[in-house]
Amino acid sequence: MRRFVLLLTLFFGSASLCSASLFSDNEAHEKIASLQQKIQGMEERIAQIESMARTQSVESLTQMEGLKSDLAGLRGQIEVLSHDIDTTQKRQRDLYVDLDSRLRKLETAGAAAAEAAVQPDPAKAVSTDAAQPPAADDTQAYDAALALFKSGNYQGAIAGFQGFVNASPDSPLAASAHYWIGNSYYNLRDYKNAIASQLKVVTLHPANSKVPDALLNIASSQQGLGETAAAKKTLQSIVAKYPLSNAAGLAKKRLAK
Repeated sequence: MRRFVLLLTLFFGSASLCSASLFSDNEAHEKIASLQQKIQGMEERIAQIESMARTQSVESLTQMEGLKSDLAGLRGQIEVLSHDIDTTQKRQRDLYVDLDSRLRKLETAGAAAAEAAVQPDPAKAVSTDAAQPPAADDTQAYDAALALFKSGNYQGAIAGFQGFVNASPDSPLAASAHYWIGNSYYNLRDYKNAIASQLKVVTLHPANSKVPDALLNIASSQQGLGETAAAKKTLQSIVAKYPLSNAAGLAKKRLAK
């Protein structure tokens, strides 16, 4: 039993770290935004030089060609950064989905063991409030939705997880389903629905291990909406309520910026 608790603790920590890292690419996005501003400024200068070149010397044409070359270089940098972000997020997403699946198997095994300990004789079994492992049908529906998320089909994942929650609102996987719905909305840049979905994790399943990460996603979504003060407050609440979580470590780094 001690070994199972240790494994479960390690998986919770690993899953939390990977999930939080899905939303730590702000610096790369800021870099892209900076490059886009430079491109806009250079395009305006090129337009001015082209207008002047009609009446002035070859020197203006040479300057214009130099600016066009620099502009092409900046666009190349944006393309590389965007590719790096996509590749990194896919790798992190795949890792976290794998950890989530393995953790769920441990949770299911733990719930089954607890049930067996409480009810050692099936012939005398009575109804209890002990945690129940998810039914096979639940697991299949959940896994199907998770596969859609992993493939990048976020709309399909939302529909799959929402259908799962509607059919099995009391399932042990319900909190995780709401969490992945929120992640899917975040990837679609639908920040309002991302916040609403993650709030369900926080309010309906306050003891769930995904709550700190759900709050971190809420903060990221608030930043996406430009709600800086609200994002700061959410990050502070993570540090205060869940100081030992990996989400709290990331929250501290964001607050320091």
